[in-house]
Amino acid sequence: MPNTPGAVRVEITVDTRENADRLAETAVGRRLAACAQVGGPVTSHYRWEGEAHRDQEWTVVFKTAQDRLDELTAHIVREHPYDVPEVVAVPVVGGEPAYLAWVVDETRPDADGERGAAG
Repeated sequence: MPNTPGAVRVEITVDTRENADRLAETAVGRRLAACAQVGGPVTSHYRWEGEAHRDQEWTVVFKTAQDRLDELTAHIVREHPYDVPEVVAVPVVGGEPAYLAWVVDETRPDADGERGAAG
């Protein structure tokens, strides 16, 4: 598949299951990601503003095309409740070809040129 964008996994954490579901649903609905999986709760240990914290969070793993990464990241940052949300993108270097093609196909604009209508 020459000139076809590669697939990317984008991982985030968020404070509530409701926020995780909302971010997953709106990203998929707007075709910024082909799919998103919500997991958790998990316990996160981190430093923020000079202090150690331990909080319950939910993870969301998005699958998207490389050329949609900037738009997905902007969506997450805009809609996320944290001042500085974790957004970590990792290129997919292998996998089942039909699945990876599906990821790219599902992140293309609709036939009428509009992004998905959800969210």
